[in-house]
Amino acid sequence: MAIILNIETSTEVCSVSLAENGKTLFLKESDEGLNHSKLLTVFIEELFSENNFDINNIDAVAVSKGPGSYTGLRIGVSVAKGLCYGLGKPLIGIGSIEAMGHYVAKNVGDFYTSADGEELLFCPMIDARRMEVYTALFNEEGNAENEVTAEIIDENSFANSLNKKKVLFFGNGADKCRDKITHENAVFNGPDKTTARFMQNLAEIKYNKSEFEDVAYFEPFYLKDFVATIPKNKVLK
Repeated sequence: MAIILNIETSTEVCSVSLAENGKTLFLKESDEGLNHSKLLTVFIEELFSENNFDINNIDAVAVSKGPGSYTGLRIGVSVAKGLCYGLGKPLIGIGSIEAMGHYVAKNVGDFYTSADGEELLFCPMIDARRMEVYTALFNEEGNAENEVTAEIIDENSFANSLNKKKVLFFGNGADKCRDKITHENAVFNGPDKTTARFMQNLAEIKYNKSEFEDVAYFEPFYLKDFVATIPKNKVLK
């Protein structure tokens, strides 16, 4: 049993939670956009001060390692590493796709009522712009069926899986895929945003197995290289 600070900044959501034995004690989050550099350290400070909890009493820090927003991941991981270094606590890395897939699979009744004997697959999607998403498939035990990839969605996406089972699509990248994935076994339902709450159970499992990251060398899982763009009004003519 552990008390773990969870940090999720892989998308537009800035979310921090304190959990004991995988259960939420306190939570602070905002989905107002990529303001993580302004909000994250404030949320962490408020989480502990408002609840009269000493940060030195945590057992570990868990951080969403990606994939997702390059800037958001960099901010979250930097803050998590700084806390671990300063407090002398272990660091736990949790995949953003894995956290969503595992949580929904383990709490499917909150999102979908399946028929008796009906088998499901779970497909979290994080928006990667245009018709591309970061995604993977998870079984009913919350275990990944394949590696996390960046997929360009078209009418044939997930056809093999959809021909065999119903697939529950969710996450902030799912809604834009509705017009492409029209198979009768495609179900669009579930959470549309990431949150630190989704990390808590996996963080507890990893803590109990002592699956910790090297604080000095840990880096986010970006999946794709970062490509900087220049706003049109800044282009020299």
